[in-house]
Amino acid sequence: MGFKVFISADMEGICGVVHSDQTNPGSREYERACKLMTSEVNAAIEGAIIGGADEIIVNDSHGSMRNIIIEDLHPKAKLITGSPKVLSMMAGINETFDAAFFIGYHAKFGSINAILDHTISGSVVRSISINGLSVGEVGINAGIAGYYNVPVVLVTGDSTVVEEAKSLLGNVMTVKVKEAFGRYSALCIHPSEARELIKSAAKSALENLSKFSPFKFKPPIK
Repeated sequence: MGFKVFISADMEGICGVVHSDQTNPGSREYERACKLMTSEVNAAIEGAIIGGADEIIVNDSHGSMRNIIIEDLHPKAKLITGSPKVLSMMAGINETFDAAFFIGYHAKFGSINAILDHTISGSVVRSISINGLSVGEVGINAGIAGYYNVPVVLVTGDSTVVEEAKSLLGNVMTVKVKEAFGRYSALCIHPSEARELIKSAAKSALENLSKFSPFKFKPPIK
C-alpha cells in the first residue's frame, strides 16, 4: 500500500509571482498565475507518485480557494476547492495521511525581502504567536498537521519562506523557486526548472519519509 499525501497550495510563493496583480481574481495577470500554480502542484503530485504515493489530496489554499484549474490538475489527485472550510488551508487533513507538502507558500507578515509577506490576512493580522513562538502560515499549518501526527516534508516558495521553514521545522525538504529582493520583486528561475526541482524534492521526501517528524506545539497551547 502506498503513501497518502496532503498538499496545501498557496499562490504567493509560486515561481514568477511577485505582485498582487497576479494573485487577485480579476487582475490582468491572475489567470496566468493560476496556470503557474496548477503546474507546480502537478509537479509535486508527479514526484509524490514516483516516490510511492497512491492517494493525493490537494487543498487550494489561496484567497477564495478557487484558483487551481481542476481540468488541468493531475488526474491522480483530488481537489478541495472553495471557501470557507473548516481548517482553511489545512481543510481535509487527518491522521490517515503520511505526509504533507506546502507548495507556493510565503513568509510571515513583516519578513524582510519576502514576496507578498502576510499572515492569513495582511490587512487584519500583524503577528501571531503560539506558545511564545512567532509563526506565519507555515508554522500554523505545520502545527495543525502535527496535531494529526502528519509531518510536513516539503515546503516551496521564495528564499525567505524557505529559511523560515528550515528554522521552524528543522528537517524539511525545501525548494527555492525565487530569490526575493523585496515585497514585489525577485530573481526567478525558469518555471520549468522550478517544476523539475519540486518534482525531484517530492519524490525524495517520500523516499526518505522515515527521517521526518511531525511539528507539534506542546500543550497547553497559548
